[in-house]
Amino acid sequence: MAKRTKTNAKEAPAAPVERVYVPLDVAEHDSEHEEFAPLDSYERSSRAEARGEDQEEKPTIAEIFGPGGAVEKCMPEGYEHRPSQLEMAELVEAAFTEKRHLIVEAGTGTGKTLAYLIPAIRSGRTVVISTATKSLQEQLYEKDIPFLQKHFAPGLKVAVMKGRGNFLCREKVYRMADQPVLKGLDELDWFHQIRDWEKVTDTGDRAELNFLPDDSELWQRLDARRDACSGQKCPEFNKCFITAMHQRAAEANLIIVNHHLFFADLALKQDDFGSVLPEYAAVIFDEAHEIEDVASDFFGRQISNYRFDELGRDAEIAVRITKVSGAPLLKRVARMRERSRSFFEAFPAREGRFPFDRQQRAGFMEQNREAYDALVDALKSMEAEIAALPSKPEELLNIARRAMELRGELKFLFESSEGNFVYWFERRNKGVFVAATPIDVSALLRERLFEPFETIILTSATLAVGGRFDFLKQRLGLQVAAERVLPSEFDFSEQALLYIPATLPDVRDQAFPERAAQEIVRLLEISEGRAFCLFTSYSQMNDLYERVRTRVRFPVLLQGSAPRSALLEKFRNTEGAVLFATSSFWQGVDVRGEQLSCVIVDKLPFAVPSDPIVAARVKALQEDGRNAFAEYQVPEAVLALKQGFGRLIRSRTDRGVLAILDNRIQRMQYGKIFMESLPAYSTTRDIAAVERFMRKSS
Repeated sequence: MAKRTKTNAKEAPAAPVERVYVPLDVAEHDSEHEEFAPLDSYERSSRAEARGEDQEEKPTIAEIFGPGGAVEKCMPEGYEHRPSQLEMAELVEAAFTEKRHLIVEAGTGTGKTLAYLIPAIRSGRTVVISTATKSLQEQLYEKDIPFLQKHFAPGLKVAVMKGRGNFLCREKVYRMADQPVLKGLDELDWFHQIRDWEKVTDTGDRAELNFLPDDSELWQRLDARRDACSGQKCPEFNKCFITAMHQRAAEANLIIVNHHLFFADLALKQDDFGSVLPEYAAVIFDEAHEIEDVASDFFGRQISNYRFDELGRDAEIAVRITKVSGAPLLKRVARMRERSRSFFEAFPAREGRFPFDRQQRAGFMEQNREAYDALVDALKSMEAEIAALPSKPEELLNIARRAMELRGELKFLFESSEGNFVYWFERRNKGVFVAATPIDVSALLRERLFEPFETIILTSATLAVGGRFDFLKQRLGLQVAAERVLPSEFDFSEQALLYIPATLPDVRDQAFPERAAQEIVRLLEISEGRAFCLFTSYSQMNDLYERVRTRVRFPVLLQGSAPRSALLEKFRNTEGAVLFATSSFWQGVDVRGEQLSCVIVDKLPFAVPSDPIVAARVKALQEDGRNAFAEYQVPEAVLALKQGFGRLIRSRTDRGVLAILDNRIQRMQYGKIFMESLPAYSTTRDIAAVERFMRKSS
């Protein structure tokens, strides 16, 4: 059985551990369905084998997923056998049995969750399931796991893990009750509710607090993030929600995480004591198309003005609660905050992400060396002041450690020039971020993920480009794997019509925005609203929104006008609604039925070439004598377009129109790769055909 290997990775951005859900008790298993418990019988046969006894013959995957099989018998009425689900389950089972990696593209409607969960359980290994988002984690635990525990594996133990920032720190609650640090009547009321909740919650998960605003500063002062944790020295260690997670996760058969937590763990691990996740033997990545970006974040380095602000705030709280003679230290903290503000104000005021290469950093340092040195000295002074205290409470030692870590990050970001990193900075609202991101994570992933483990499974609805996985394998460093693009369970030629307008100018033409607005208005009239309009940039989104909103009779929603979840809920519940949105709505959004009947995309979603990370990756490929446009930029855009179009057809009864206003998909040679990578939609350039299709749908 493969074990995780020790690495020399640096500490990653904080995204540590989370709660564990206690599995359904075996006694709650419904005996009515005992005959459909093939996984349970497999568990018994495994135990019998270990004792040298005769084994019960376990059912085949076909007997579980095939027509009339166990899954169908356990499902509610209306369930239909899905050949692609059976094939995927057989592929996953073979990957576990033959100890090999697997890449499988499985579209919406395949039923891929059960297709990988059941073979994972049958493998008898401890398996990590890594999903793209916390909402997908919850869906797995609240829908799929109870089904398996009821019908197949009543003894199954499952742990669900999120970042530490999702959980309450009991010690902070007790301390705050004795400290006058609450701001205003709202915070006072919220704190009283949190204090009452702490006494009864089993999880300590913020998700249970429906009264607390998303941007609450109070929660930031109460959560269980690593930076302010004193570990075993904390008086509440034995009652800690994080401690409970560690104790239970080690017993789980399946550990459900999100990609951010998984790669934070992989990046920070230097030895077994640095682990966030317990030991595991195999990993299944759902929504695996996001792996490169997430891994790049956690194998990189980043500082921001927010991190210095948090250090100062936490230092002041630590002085207050430890009751040390802290006047000199508080002066040092105030000086650090002042130096931090001066340093980050030196960055250009314009918003956006910008390159910060060696030459640019040298110029910045030449102009701002005094501010940089003053900030470094302020951090050193804080550390020295804490070191000079006659008694050193753990809370203040934590502050000194964090100050030293920030000095190390500053040195790396401003004084080093690692060859495989692209350096950049970003100003976003009130935040200034300075970062170094790996240009290529393939070697890291090959060394730390694909080589140490016998079975890694990558699945998503969008992994293949032109029916092949060459791009994915190259970017992730995966050399040998079984591969399969599964046939769709949907009839795209009947359910969807792809419309490419014949008369629009090139997207780079000055006349394009107005002509695109006219085309969007026509399409919305035909679809009676009920549409997503997806854009490749905020400026294009805002421009087209202003041009369209006064010309249509439908409610038009704009990304950024409300939280993402609230906008999505409003779209679902508003007749004829239209949503204008950018990248965050291109994936992970599920609106079934007639409420979403049209998806309009303005341009082929090529990444912005001036983005520092994109530019560095293009340059690296070019310097290696390769065609960066064909090998990187086009495949990235293909997968993004597949994600955007994937919002429309989510079930066998969905019907609708996909429109792309960028005629390069038919004019340019590379457009063939896009068309070959998309499902077999019916295609037209005639708006009248769109009207006929929508009339047929209504």
